Amino acid sequence: MAGATTKFPVSRRILICGDYEVEFSVGAVSLADMVFGFFEEGEESPESFSTNGDHSYNDEESVDDEKDGNSGSVEENKAFWETQHQLLHATLSRSSSLESRIRHATKEALRESQLAGTVCVCRRPIIGGCRNCLLRDITDRLRNSGYNSAICKSKWRSSPDIPSGEHTYLDVVDNSSSKKREVRVVIELNFRAEFEMARASEEYNQLISRLPEVFVGKDDRLRTLIKILCSAAKKCMKEKKMHMGPWRKHKYMQAKWLSTCERTKPAPLFPVPMGFSDRPPKQKASMLTVDLLEKLPSLHCTAVEVV
Repeated sequence: MAGATTKFPVSRRILICGDYEVEFSVGAVSLADMVFGFFEEGEESPESFSTNGDHSYNDEESVDDEKDGNSGSVEENKAFWETQHQLLHATLSRSSSLESRIRHATKEALRESQLAGTVCVCRRPIIGGCRNCLLRDITDRLRNSGYNSAICKSKWRSSPDIPSGEHTYLDVVDNSSSKKREVRVVIELNFRAEFEMARASEEYNQLISRLPEVFVGKDDRLRTLIKILCSAAKKCMKEKKMHMGPWRKHKYMQAKWLSTCERTKPAPLFPVPMGFSDRPPKQKASMLTVDLLEKLPSLHCTAVEVV
């Protein structure tokens, strides 16, 4: 797990959409409007994606298998980043009717959670709420809206290419398709943060800035985005002559959302008062009286005053 925490907007923020920039302030727009900004731009007609229910991440093509060569000329580098922007825009702009409905429901759930204030019910509560409690809250709100939503936890073992890890996110499984097959829609509340890098190039940062902070989409769309972004990350590291960490590789990113996961439907949240444990109290009994009470249930004890 990358350990990314839930990000809330600061006083001002800039979202780049296409060829223009929009500056937001906290008082003028809500969290949900900011994180879903790009997805609301020009949805096209629904597309059919092949989902066979297998969440394996061993694709035939792997970005890590590309041959390492020279960084290339200025013209080649410019053409590469222009192509990545076009691919990213084309992938994000498409949206099926199912994805649009779930995206809208997630947007409303985030807005309601923001207005109500996320309640942290962990043993050591965090002011403002933690990521786990936010995931539970959004899942509950989606389920109340009629969606088969659950918290997904993926785990994968280490290999020669990537280390072991785990990641938690949300999904919605839809069974209403006329083709009688399940359709899985992934919901990642920290999608942009998963691809941000501290010392990235300007070209890479511009590409990442076009990502929505909250991703809602089918497996195939997510798989395409991961390939685009990991290819850009590899190019960025090569240009800056820096080593690319294994946790940023294509296979590692795929494992987060596309490997086998455990779906959990959380119980409703009940805030636990500070200083109290959520475990049921244990019954206490004196070893001196337990046998006597079992054999003589009708025995009544009276108090005797000793002078």
